[in-house]
Amino acid sequence: MILLVSDTHSYFQTVNEQIAYAENTLNVPVSCVIHLGDFGIYKSNLHDFFTKQKARFERPLYFIEGNHEDFVGFPWLTKKYKEYFTHLPRCTINTIGGYRFLCLGGADYMDSMVTQQGAVISDKHIDKCLALAPEEVDIILTHDCPRGIGVPNTPGFEHYGETGFSRSEELIAHFKPKLWLFGHHHKWFQFQDSHTAYYGLGSSWRGFGLLDDNFQVQFVKNDINLPHEETLFEKLLAKFKLTRPNIAPR
Repeated sequence: MILLVSDTHSYFQTVNEQIAYAENTLNVPVSCVIHLGDFGIYKSNLHDFFTKQKARFERPLYFIEGNHEDFVGFPWLTKKYKEYFTHLPRCTINTIGGYRFLCLGGADYMDSMVTQQGAVISDKHIDKCLALAPEEVDIILTHDCPRGIGVPNTPGFEHYGETGFSRSEELIAHFKPKLWLFGHHHKWFQFQDSHTAYYGLGSSWRGFGLLDDNFQVQFVKNDINLPHEETLFEKLLAKFKLTRPNIAPR
């Protein structure tokens, strides 16, 4: 069984906790993990987990990039830590667990003010994908969702317009994949058209998906408590041995 996760945002330990839940609680053997983006490629977070803590994933992990990664350091960081995980580059077909996956990281539906240019899915990426033969692809993996399948807006983000990335409808028409898997929106989502079943995953601390050897996907919702990270204010209080002021609510 392939375990599907998305949007760890550098909370790498959640991957191992979900593997353990699948295997020890559900008695489902996990062959590998496929991560659907916003993995958390940042120097300090990678160093802390893999070097300082000497941790590693319990099963082989493959990932596409999301829009929250360090795209400046991305090439050398993925090379430096390649013994711990495998990046699936954009516009490439990769065979994992008997399936042929077309991989397209990045996003379109996002806050352009805080997202690096390297995250953006461009016309060049779409054209490169469309040059591939449709019979060579079983499943499409993207971080952002395709447009027009009904993924709802997150409240407060309506001004971004329709969810999904442009020209995704061309990929649907060209490949007609049996499955399309995505993350990004932190929502559990399912939709079926005449050719394709679409599945959107929640964040890694909310659960995971299981992909069997017959194109069937099962959602497993399993909440994980994330570790508390001290704010700068809390660190200053601790440094000077002060107590948090007791402010009455208004």
